[in-house]
Amino acid sequence: MTAFILKNDLTHHRLGITASRKAAGDAVERNRAKRLLREMFRLSAPSLDSLQLTYDWVFNARRSLTRVKIGATLEELQLIIARVARAERDGPQTDRKKMP
Repeated sequence: MTAFILKNDLTHHRLGITASRKAAGDAVERNRAKRLLREMFRLSAPSLDSLQLTYDWVFNARRSLTRVKIGATLEELQLIIARVARAERDGPQTDRKKMP
């Protein structure tokens, strides 16, 4: 999955999901990928609430997402959230690094 994160001025986080036919396969696979990403985001609510700021999160689904368990995807999101928390703590950086 690819994640794009942008700070928002709302009181809550927002989620956007893309799952193209080229990247995620037929309709059944795309819908499964979107369901997995929504559930992963829902299960990560406590970690998201621990962030100081709120963000818009956009995830691009990949074809391999439908072949893995939600635990692996959840671990990946936890790493991304930890990276965002670290960036909040350390302040803004001048160079943009690609998220894992």
